[in-house]
Amino acid sequence: MRAAVLLQAGSGQLQLVDDVELDDVGPGLVRVAVRATGVCHTDLSVLNGLMPHPLPCVIGHEGAGEVLETGPGVRGLAVGDHVVVANVPPCGACRFCLAGQANLCPNVARSALAAPHFRLGGQPVHGLSGTGTFAEQLLLPAAAAVRIDPDVPWEVAALIGCGVTTGVGAVLNAAAVVPGSSVVVFGCGGVGISVIQGARIAGAAEIVAVDLLEDKREDAKRFGATHAAHPDDLPGLRAELTRGVGFDYAFEVVGLPATIRAAYEAVRRGGTATVVGAGGRDDKVEFSAFELFYHSKTLKGTFLGSADARVEFPRLIRLWRAGRLDLEGMITKRGSLRDVNAALDDIRAGRVIRTVLSI
Repeated sequence: MRAAVLLQAGSGQLQLVDDVELDDVGPGLVRVAVRATGVCHTDLSVLNGLMPHPLPCVIGHEGAGEVLETGPGVRGLAVGDHVVVANVPPCGACRFCLAGQANLCPNVARSALAAPHFRLGGQPVHGLSGTGTFAEQLLLPAAAAVRIDPDVPWEVAALIGCGVTTGVGAVLNAAAVVPGSSVVVFGCGGVGISVIQGARIAGAAEIVAVDLLEDKREDAKRFGATHAAHPDDLPGLRAELTRGVGFDYAFEVVGLPATIRAAYEAVRRGGTATVVGAGGRDDKVEFSAFELFYHSKTLKGTFLGSADARVEFPRLIRLWRAGRLDLEGMITKRGSLRDVNAALDDIRAGRVIRTVLSI
């Protein structure tokens, strides 16, 4: 079958090959035909070597498809079911799952990553985060295939698998934004737009989008931002909207020390700054001991929107059905698997909110 494979980190390109093989369906696994996949910045981070990952690797982790076969012991899934791929599936039994932090469950994803199911030239090939949605088919642990209603369009379903869950979940789950509050969002790509939509759903009174690019600031206003600003103009807008006190909540969706620091500074005393962007291991952010205690701000991270995929995916679909979550509008470019490198170039250049590929 066809798949887009990363052979060497830092190469800047994926190799589109047509002779990738898939293992037989073993116990607890399902074989899924990928119908659509989103192209996420995380894919680019692995491609560039910013995020380490075993190689060779089939990239892609934000997808939706149809169950073709189930292995022994699989319950709750049947051939023909439509599913969204969960790249961090919960085991349901570890301390994280039992404590309501299923997004931090290491068990299923770690096992899937340790046992690659793709083969190329007889050699094992990993799937990104144990998935690999830039392929025509893939094998998943049953917990990583979340069943959805068959009338949900493939492209819409694919977006829920990572970017939308990460952004909306950061607002509703991690920060727990309350109605009438003020919010500022640093970075207006696909995840940033999802944060903005989450803030609108949560009932924030002011939602300020901050980005270097004017086109992205305009996109943000289409999705619910009440104001948009270049970073240089934020101090004046902050003074105007909050009377100099600062925002109740800030979301950093870039992953850079400078923007993390800016998000922290943008919130009021006692406010909450949430880091959504994936930064580098060696990037450092500096705070003084005095400001941490005196300002009493909360600085927190969130991974995959602090969401349990089993609950979050259906909730997001309900919000989409109710017209409160615009997913179709986030798809600014469509393509097929052969367009994958061009789609990654679009992310590098900041030209799109989200590209979705039909597989």
